[in-house]
Amino acid sequence: MDLFKLKEKRTTVGREVMAGAVTFMAMAYIIFVNPKILAAAMGEELVPALAVATCFGAGIMSILMGVFSNYPFALAPGMGLNAFLAFGIVMGMKVSWQTAMGIIFLEGVVITVLVLTHVREGVMNAIPLDLKRGIGVGIGLLIALIGLQNAKLVVPAAGTMIAFGKIGPESLVAVLGLLATAFLMVKKVRGAFLIGILLSTAMAVIAGLVRLPSSLVAGVKPEYFSTFFALDISGALHLALLGTIFAFLITDFFDTMGTIVAVGEQAGFMDDAGRLPRLKNILLVDSLAALCGGLFGCSSVTTYVESAAGVGAGGRSGLTAVVTGLLFLLAVFFTPLVAIVPAFATAPALVLVGFLLISGVRAIRWEDATTALPVFLVIALIPFTFSISKGIGCGFISYVLLKLLAGRIRDVHPLMAVVAILFAVDFVLF
Repeated sequence: MDLFKLKEKRTTVGREVMAGAVTFMAMAYIIFVNPKILAAAMGEELVPALAVATCFGAGIMSILMGVFSNYPFALAPGMGLNAFLAFGIVMGMKVSWQTAMGIIFLEGVVITVLVLTHVREGVMNAIPLDLKRGIGVGIGLLIALIGLQNAKLVVPAAGTMIAFGKIGPESLVAVLGLLATAFLMVKKVRGAFLIGILLSTAMAVIAGLVRLPSSLVAGVKPEYFSTFFALDISGALHLALLGTIFAFLITDFFDTMGTIVAVGEQAGFMDDAGRLPRLKNILLVDSLAALCGGLFGCSSVTTYVESAAGVGAGGRSGLTAVVTGLLFLLAVFFTPLVAIVPAFATAPALVLVGFLLISGVRAIRWEDATTALPVFLVIALIPFTFSISKGIGCGFISYVLLKLLAGRIRDVHPLMAVVAILFAVDFVLF
């Protein structure tokens, strides 16, 4: 296990395996949600094939991330990106799903070139430390909101957009799971998140909220690989689709950046300047993952913010990501077993991860309004827009404008200014 330098990182094999399992459980919903979203546009008959593609994309790229970067970042097809592909491109623009996957592939190629030319790394290093911390806090609130929604404690409301939900069996299980997990955290019990998820799932089974499957093993047929390498690259090169490629690029670029910053800060990976060692390795794998998503036909694969759950469980090395990846590959054969764990059982872990992530707010320097106000916008708009990239974009644009108006444009790195302009173009045109 010297590959992962466990002694240097003050961790153990057992701790990393447990953290990998927690990350997988927090992400496993994508095995079922991604196929349903994509099948709405691609055809319901492709649901089994899309589930297999999702597992392979998440599994292979998570393993590659763990081995190549030695960080506990796991990957899977991105939520939001998959909906944009299905409803915005295939259904909205009347583009074939094969061409849509070609768009994903080309976006992956472009973003890989940006990594190899050091542009992507340069952009991340150009972001002021306080903005990076604000991104982490905003993502913490977003994760907590997702957890509360999964627990049905926060529900949609016509007059107020969201409201407190009625306490029912599912939310009661989530609350009890939250209390149990929090108690284990306070007592510093290793594997508190995993134990909490298992306890919540057991309560759900006992309460009859989850049905045990008749078989724990699922068969895999040759036709389940029908989306692999079915993309249409030549069709995606149409001039009218260049704007769509750009929109995917902006979203993927900054969703990943926000995740890496937030999880890296939580785990203590950042140096004093707020930079992450071996950043290029992370970004290269993430870029190749987008390309892989197009090849496999499962939408763009990206670094998952739920990786924070594994970090919260003690994961500190690439072994965590490798374990998560192996579980995704095994899930191809055990989808009925994976389906037992309901979203409200993983909700407590997400809420507590949100709690851990917002701790970065205390290190933000609030005395300079030209920086603090953009930081506040990032923190507020990431959860309020349900979009990491949109929140980051508003923060970047306001940061550049306020520095300009205050006569302090020299405080702005040239790459920050360029990115703010690109965000403005994206907001206006897309």
